Amino acid sequence: MSKDYYQILGISKGASEEEIKKAFRVLAHKHHPDKEGGDEAKFKEINEAYQVLGDSKKRAQYDQFGSAGPGFGGFGGQGFGGQGANFDMGDLGEMFGDMFGFGGQRGGRRQARGGDIEVNVTISFSDAAFGTEKTLELYKPVACGACSGTGIPPGSKMITCKTCGGQGRVRQMQRTILGSFEAVATCGACRGSGNVPEKECKECSGAGVKREKTSMTVKIPAGIDHGETIRVQGGGEAGPHGAQNGDLYLHIRIQPDTRFERDGFDVYSNLEIGFADAALGAEKEIETLDGEITIKIPSGVQAGEEIRLKNRGINKLQASGRGDHFVRVRIRTPKHLSKKAKQLLEELREEGE
Repeated sequence: MSKDYYQILGISKGASEEEIKKAFRVLAHKHHPDKEGGDEAKFKEINEAYQVLGDSKKRAQYDQFGSAGPGFGGFGGQGFGGQGANFDMGDLGEMFGDMFGFGGQRGGRRQARGGDIEVNVTISFSDAAFGTEKTLELYKPVACGACSGTGIPPGSKMITCKTCGGQGRVRQMQRTILGSFEAVATCGACRGSGNVPEKECKECSGAGVKREKTSMTVKIPAGIDHGETIRVQGGGEAGPHGAQNGDLYLHIRIQPDTRFERDGFDVYSNLEIGFADAALGAEKEIETLDGEITIKIPSGVQAGEEIRLKNRGINKLQASGRGDHFVRVRIRTPKHLSKKAKQLLEELREEGE
C-alpha cells in the first residue's frame, strides 16, 4: 500500500525544502525513542518520509508513482531498518548531534563559551522605584592574569593540534537506532580550536582561567518589579583560552514595605481619618515615595474613596514618567463617645434624615 509521506510529516504537497526539513526536525525530536513518550515505529516512519521528500529526485519520482512505485521497495517494504535502505546521513548528523551525543556542526570551529551565573538580588521597595546600584561579591572563573587568559605562558606559543590536525573536529563511529555511521565531533584535545599550547601556563594549568573572588557593580534600573531578571552580558564565567564570557543573570527580589502596595507602576497606601474630618474635610500628613507631604481631604469624603496623587508613583521601566499614588480613605468609628458628642451626632443624623 502506498504511503502518504506528506501526511506523515504533516505538510502540503507544495511545501518547500525548508518547510520539509523543519517538519522533520520537530517530529523527530518529539518521537525520538530515547525521549520520554517516544515512539520508535513513528520515528522510523518519519525518517523514511524525510529521506524521500528531502531529496528532490526521489520526491519527483514519489509524486509521480507514490511509495509503491519503482525504486521505493526498500522504503515501503523494509523501512529504514532493513537492508538496502539508502541513508543520507548529512542532515541526520546535523539534526541529531545533541540527541546522540556527538557534534553535528558542519565546518567552522567552536570554542567553549564561559558558563552563565544566576544570582538572587534583594532590594528595597524604594530602590525598585528609583533604581540603584549593587556591588556583588562573586567567586567565579576569571581570565588568568599570568597568561592573559590564553593558557600559555609568555614566550611560548600555540601549535597545531596533532589529534585533529588543526581541524578542531574528529570523525568517529556512532551507533544509533538508525544504525552505525561516521559522525563529526568536536576534538577533545583542543576543544575545537584546532590548536594546543606548546607549553601550559603553570598558574592555570593551561585552562586560561582561574577561580577567584571578584566584585562587580551592577545597575538596577528604576521601575524593576519583583521576579524580573536582568541580564549582564559578559558578566558570567570567563571562557577558556580567551573564549567568550558567559552572562550574569540577576533575579530581582523586592522587600515588602508595610506602608505601600504596588500595582504596576502605581502605589497604594491607606489613610485613616475620623468622622469629623470626613464630614468637614481636613489636611493630613502622609508618607509617599518622595517623603512626607500634606494632602487635602475633601469634605464629605466616603469610606473607600481614593485620592489620586499624580506622578508620585514608581518610575516607569525603560520609559519616561512615573505612575500615580492612590490614597485609600478609611473612616475610623469611635468606640466611646461623650454625652456632648452623642448629642451632636444625633443632631447630625436628624439633619441628614
